[in-house]
Amino acid sequence: MNYLTAIAASAVLLAGASAPAMAAKQKTAAPALSATAELKTADGKDVGTIALTQTGDGVRLKLAFKGLPPGEHALHVHSVAKCEAPFTSAGPHFNPGQKKHGLKSSEGHHAGDMANIVVPANGNLTQTVLNKDITLEKDKPNSVFQEAGTAVVIHANKDDEMTDPAGNAGDRIACGVIMTKVDVGESRPTAHRGISTQ
Repeated sequence: MNYLTAIAASAVLLAGASAPAMAAKQKTAAPALSATAELKTADGKDVGTIALTQTGDGVRLKLAFKGLPPGEHALHVHSVAKCEAPFTSAGPHFNPGQKKHGLKSSEGHHAGDMANIVVPANGNLTQTVLNKDITLEKDKPNSVFQEAGTAVVIHANKDDEMTDPAGNAGDRIACGVIMTKVDVGESRPTAHRGISTQ
């Protein structure tokens, strides 16, 4: 009986000792990768932000826009982290797979292609979208943190989701460089135009 009691007591002690270790492991789990983009118009007007978070299904983009023209607009990730008016500096769509443009294209689509947004009459929009074709993980072919960086651009018109190279989406009316929170907190670009080298 004493032998069995000793075994039971040992098991309880082991379980008690492992519980804090498991809790510590959970506390030290790496936080989800995240980034942000602050969008401005060609005249420097602030039109909101995008918070990007890595998920198991891709990158979740939480849009918080204000003061945009009402209506349907194209929203794309572009291949250069540079937003100088008229935002052609942001380069073409982010397209590491070298595909044709358009979510409806049989030869597409670009990793930077996303569904159109619809801005209500008051010009403000809060919405969450998921892009399954990009990642915040560095050193991946479809990472938004390439050497040249990336930016998010809003266009004047809607994307027809077919026509190469940009879906007849019209002028680029707002742009924001995708940056890690380290870059934003320090208010400076890193060696690679907004890409954190930490």
